[in-house]
Amino acid sequence: MNFQPIILEGTQVILLPMQESHISALVEAAADPAIFAYMTPLLHPSAVEQFVRQALDEQKAGLGIPFSVYDKHSDSFVGSTRLFDYSAANRHVEIGHTWYNPRVWRTRINTECKYLLLRHCFETLDLLRVQLKTDLRNERSQAAITRIGAQKEGTLRQHRVLHDGYVRDTVMFSIIAREWADVKLRLEGFLNRVNV
Repeated sequence: MNFQPIILEGTQVILLPMQESHISALVEAAADPAIFAYMTPLLHPSAVEQFVRQALDEQKAGLGIPFSVYDKHSDSFVGSTRLFDYSAANRHVEIGHTWYNPRVWRTRINTECKYLLLRHCFETLDLLRVQLKTDLRNERSQAAITRIGAQKEGTLRQHRVLHDGYVRDTVMFSIIAREWADVKLRLEGFLNRVNV
């Protein structure tokens, strides 16, 4: 199975394999504190640099593929997402470490990113399962994950201690291979609308 960096291009976004050369553009994209209400904040250049270097270390170990999200319409980087926690033996991966600049919230950016990632996972990598998770408090994220067609599996109680000491409950979602055809149609329907 070829779990290697790859460029995934859609109508509006290009998911580019993350590189150190993207750091300055990602610093600019990450400048709004609203992005990180439920995540470790990346509000300083050093934090973004550490985030990128950790992602690239994970990639070198064969455990993840980090992407920088490039918006073709604005000709700029607008965020990041990642395939990670990859298991070749069990044919599964997680989509996460996702954040976007608020100027692209409620646009087609997230929908198209998820479409490109899921299509790659199920049609190229031939995976059985893709999981997503979010903070129980993050209702916006839960709604977005549900909207794409992922199934809620449950809540992991007191799952993670966050950077500020908060002990978070984590809501788990997944899409499995036999559901992909319906999820694909759903996402394509959203993407074919004018203002998604």
